[in-house]
Amino acid sequence: MDELTELAKRKNCLWEGTNIVSGNAKALVINTGTDTIFGNIAQSASITVETTFEKGIKDFGFFLMKITLILSVFILVVNLLNHKKVIDSALFALALAVGMAPELLPAITTIAMSAGAKRMLAKKVIVKKLPSIQNLGEVNLLCTDKTGTITEGAIKVSGLVTGLGEENVFVKEIAFWNASFETGYSNPIDDALKSLIIDTKILPEKIGEVPYDFIRKRLSIAIDTNTDKLLITKGAFINIISICTKIRFNDGSVDNIDVHQSEIQNNFEQFGIKGLRAIGICYKNITASSISKEDESEMIFAGFILLQDPIKTGIIETISELKKLQVDLKIITGDNKNVAKSIALSIGVVNPVIMTGQDLTNTSPEALAKLVNNTHIFAEVEPQQKERIIQALRKSYTVAYMGDGINDVSAINAADVGISVSNAVDVAREAADFVLMEKDLMVLVDGIKEGRKTFSNTLKYIFINTGSTFGNMFSVAIASLLLPFLPMLPKQILLTNFITDFPYLTIASDNVDQEQLDRPGRWDLKFIRNYMVIFGIHSSIFDVITFLVLLYVLKVKESAFQTGWFIESILTELFILFIIRTHKNFFKSMPGKYLFILSIVGLILTLGLPYLPFFSEKIGLVPLPAKSLGAMLLIVAGYIITADLLKVWFFKKYRSA
Repeated sequence: MDELTELAKRKNCLWEGTNIVSGNAKALVINTGTDTIFGNIAQSASITVETTFEKGIKDFGFFLMKITLILSVFILVVNLLNHKKVIDSALFALALAVGMAPELLPAITTIAMSAGAKRMLAKKVIVKKLPSIQNLGEVNLLCTDKTGTITEGAIKVSGLVTGLGEENVFVKEIAFWNASFETGYSNPIDDALKSLIIDTKILPEKIGEVPYDFIRKRLSIAIDTNTDKLLITKGAFINIISICTKIRFNDGSVDNIDVHQSEIQNNFEQFGIKGLRAIGICYKNITASSISKEDESEMIFAGFILLQDPIKTGIIETISELKKLQVDLKIITGDNKNVAKSIALSIGVVNPVIMTGQDLTNTSPEALAKLVNNTHIFAEVEPQQKERIIQALRKSYTVAYMGDGINDVSAINAADVGISVSNAVDVAREAADFVLMEKDLMVLVDGIKEGRKTFSNTLKYIFINTGSTFGNMFSVAIASLLLPFLPMLPKQILLTNFITDFPYLTIASDNVDQEQLDRPGRWDLKFIRNYMVIFGIHSSIFDVITFLVLLYVLKVKESAFQTGWFIESILTELFILFIIRTHKNFFKSMPGKYLFILSIVGLILTLGLPYLPFFSEKIGLVPLPAKSLGAMLLIVAGYIITADLLKVWFFKKYRSA
């Protein structure tokens, strides 16, 4: 057998984990343990995939470390060249480096993710891996199987027809008897057939059974109706049609099946196109009181049992909500391509593009990376192919994959966000980042919104920290060239961080604008760097204005200069929090309650500290005259107005790029 043959078509193979029900055979062992298909799937679950957010944080940390080292060393060297005290210069540079470090980032991300996990639990989503909440906010593609997610996952009988497609009572009766007398494994098809209501006055007696097996793919039941003895067989269409020599028509007459083969085959394909699963059923009269597999021959084709797994109520509205969130949907299934196409059409996919497992086998990795973007449905795929699809999609999307079986484990682990359900197999739940208590896509819609809220609030802190602290360090570098003294004492720098850190801690619970929830978050180091440079320079411009006003207009001494910049520096950091938390003008967006309260406390504390005699002396602050304080407040007001206008321009220009 060709090595590229699909797993489902390898008739001469056994797989690790296979249960032998009956019979005997000789087998040649080719692979064992992790080298088997089952072993490969299980092994893939143990591989840890770095999330996009984790990689982004790591890259951001290295970037910030380089900037901090360069500026700290530069400022230290400049101060030493200006003949300032070595100890004071070193402590000052060290304090600036500490101030530049986003020391609250671990706390804020953990608080934000924990709060998000709590809110998601209330919406019946269990978060297994906290960092994945951030990734959920970045998701712009959801891949899922159709059964139980797009469809109800409950089989219903849609029709019982002859081989020529006409509704037929006889087909209904023999299908009912075949299912009712079956004593093997309980299955959804037989359960659906047993629920049929038939009008019969005669209760047949069962006289024999040949159980279903995966080689014959059919089940036979023999019954005695008191007038006839019938052998009734149902199963996969190909396996049923292969044992039939005649066909029964709607009026009860029979004919040679060869004449009608093409019409029967065409009907079978059309049922699939309509989204119906068609299995065959046949019969023949017998005289014996027992049956065997050998009796399954020269039978009469009675017709088709048409089965349907209807789409879930509200699924179209749910998919519409995903589209509003700019999240695409792709279906990955092992089902027949015609059935999958019908489901896609029924949920509103126009001209669905389908790729089969065989197509995947014949496609190179380079070509696949491009083809997957325009494909809506991956049908007739095998377990190991799912992982390959996800890896190809990740080159263009942030991918969430939802699955519940052992064959989904490798894909769950390969995706940016792996999702399973509470009734999934253990290994699938273990590999997943999220477990849904209900297999409902609407739950995911809520989860994605929570992820975006968490992602947005985390970025707020990163923006504020990088912009303000980079600006302050840049300002200090300029001040070190101009001033004969340190522009701010090391303990004043640390106190600045202390006062501003309290409001920053509440960012995790801040409100997020609807406009930010409607689009996927995106970790973009270049975007953060642009923000840091533009807003850092803007902050430095107002710091330099502060320096010039204090030195040359107000002509203050060292302590008054440090106090003036201390007030201006803290107030600008507090107000930039309100400005940068929204992409709109700051007065058009309502901040979180705790953020607002602690910011007001920080404002009052900043303005009051220089006037507390004992405390102000310890940290080198002095009371400012009304003229000096008024000048600082006027500079801060100018900063607020220009920063808000700059913010609106910045997000329009760079976020749309």
